[in-house]
Amino acid sequence: MKDCVSSYSFGGYVERLGILGVIAKAAEMKFGGIEFVEGAWTNGLDKKVAAGCREEAANRGLECVSYCIGADFIYGSGGDLKAEIDRVKAHVDFAAALGVKNMRHDVAYGMRAENGRKSGLGYDDALPRIAEGCRAVAEYAASAGVGTMTENHGYFSQDAQRVEKLINTVAHPNFGALVDIGNFMCADEAPERSVGIMAPYAKHVHCKDFHYKSGTSPCPGRGWFPTRGQNWLRGAILGHGVVPVAQCIRILKAAGYDGWYSIEFEGMEDNLLGIELGLENLVSAIS
Repeated sequence: MKDCVSSYSFGGYVERLGILGVIAKAAEMKFGGIEFVEGAWTNGLDKKVAAGCREEAANRGLECVSYCIGADFIYGSGGDLKAEIDRVKAHVDFAAALGVKNMRHDVAYGMRAENGRKSGLGYDDALPRIAEGCRAVAEYAASAGVGTMTENHGYFSQDAQRVEKLINTVAHPNFGALVDIGNFMCADEAPERSVGIMAPYAKHVHCKDFHYKSGTSPCPGRGWFPTRGQNWLRGAILGHGVVPVAQCIRILKAAGYDGWYSIEFEGMEDNLLGIELGLENLVSAIS
C-alpha cells in the first residue's frame, strides 16, 4: 500500500513546526510518503531547502512523492505566456532537487468577461493556449526526470471531460492527471463517475472528502463554500463525508493505477486529528 500525506493537510502546523517538522510528523504518523505544496518554506525556490527536505525525508524513511504549485497560462505573469512557462520551469528544477517523481501545476482559472464580452469565454477557447503551456513544461520536466500533471481543481479546469480533453490535447507522454477524488464535487460531478473517466490518466491521487448540502437551502455557515452550481461543501475527515472513497480507489485499481494515495485534508477539525483518522480510513479503503 502506498499511503502519502500532503503538507497542505497540516494547515497552520506547517508554520508552527516548519517544513522539516512536518516531515518528521508525517514519519511519526507512519506514512510511507510525503507530498509538498509550495509556500513560504520554499524560500524563493532555494535548492538547498529542497535538498534539506529530501535528506530529512530519507532519514525518516519517507519517500518524497510529489510537489504542487499554482499556475495560470492565460493571465499568469501578466499574461506573458513565455514568462509563465519559465516561472513554472523554475519550480520543475526545485521539484527535481526535492527528489519527487511528479509535479502538479495548475493551468488556468477561467476567462474574464472584460468590457461586457459574452463570447470566447469557454474552455475550448482557452484550450490551445493552456495546452501550449502544459506541453512546454512537460517537455522541459521530462529532461529533469519529473513528470507533470494537471489536477481537477479551480472550477474552470475541474470537470472530468475538460481535464481529459486537456491531457489528450497536450498529448505528451510526460503529462497526465493528478486525480482528486473529492474535487469533482466542486463542479457538481459524482466522484465515482468522474474518477472512472480520469483513472486511465492517473499519475497521482488525492484522497479528499466533503460534507454536502443542497443549494436549495441557504449557506449553512462558516466553513462551507459553494460549488459551481451553488450547492454547499465543507471539508471532511477522509471517510466521514459523502465521497465514496473505497469505490473510487477500486475504480483506480481496476484501471491499473498502482501509485500513491495522498491524504489532502481541509476540514474544520484539528489538522493532526483529521490526518490521523483519515489515514485509518485510507488504510481500510486501500486494503
